[in-house]
Amino acid sequence: MSKIPYQTIDWSQIEKTEHKGAEGISYWQTLSLLGGLRIRLVEYSRGYLADHWCQKGHIVHCLEGEFESELETGEKTVMKKGMSFVVSDGLSSHRSYSKDGVKLLIIDGDFLA
Repeated sequence: MSKIPYQTIDWSQIEKTEHKGAEGISYWQTLSLLGGLRIRLVEYSRGYLADHWCQKGHIVHCLEGEFESELETGEKTVMKKGMSFVVSDGLSSHRSYSKDGVKLLIIDGDFLA
């Protein structure tokens, strides 16, 4: 992984992009850095359900609200404000659902391969 110099992130200056789920919408503010590192602020609307089973690794931290992280095996974990999960690429198929909406900080990249 490349060395990253000190820098601040002013999220108010980063464009939001809209991504439709199987139900609801997610909004992403994305910062891509050297070494394949991606840092995102992500908001899920009420009733959001991801439109796919994700195999990508993530570090996910719940900033506001709560959501359900579901594994393809059927296991479900309710993630509340202040909770995090970590998984490497290819180690689970997971998707998210949020009944009332949620705000997340998600970090992923080549270091999770």
